[in-house]
Amino acid sequence: MRKLKITELNRLTAEAFKSSRKIPLIVVLDHVRSLNNVGSVFRTADAFRVEAVYLCGITACPPHPEIHKTALGAEDAVNWIYYKDTLQAVNKLKKDGYILCAVEQAEGSVMLDRFAAEKERKYAVIFGNEVKGVQEEVINTCNLCIEIPQYGTKHSLNVSVSAGLVIWDLYKQLSD
Repeated sequence: MRKLKITELNRLTAEAFKSSRKIPLIVVLDHVRSLNNVGSVFRTADAFRVEAVYLCGITACPPHPEIHKTALGAEDAVNWIYYKDTLQAVNKLKKDGYILCAVEQAEGSVMLDRFAAEKERKYAVIFGNEVKGVQEEVINTCNLCIEIPQYGTKHSLNVSVSAGLVIWDLYKQLSD
């Protein structure tokens, strides 16, 4: 086995990425405070051709050196929009026909391994603040909550890890 060189990976340019076909998924960050988490979400969104990332509330926006440190340029390829109020973002998404899924431990949540996305639908997944999670008023606007099954002692994951798991799972279900 041989490790591939970067020139062998056939990576898209930022311009080619912008015009490429995306999965019908938007990632919403609800008051995420860590710029490293924001950058990591951009990088994952790039890897799986997510439509856009919505940055809400205190969530920082590019350009920013701390976001770039983990995004490694993905913040230049992935479309993003800033909303001062997360409810404004999710209400627009709902009006545009997206199924809104808060990623949260909640009463009646659907476990990620049991969530079946419909290919003909569009989805938005909302990830919350590292301490407080997704705002209750945002959860109440959502169609459902998706919960990541956990079997250890902590029952919490870093927001960028959660985003990676959920985006990958939805990519497998929504891509051609």
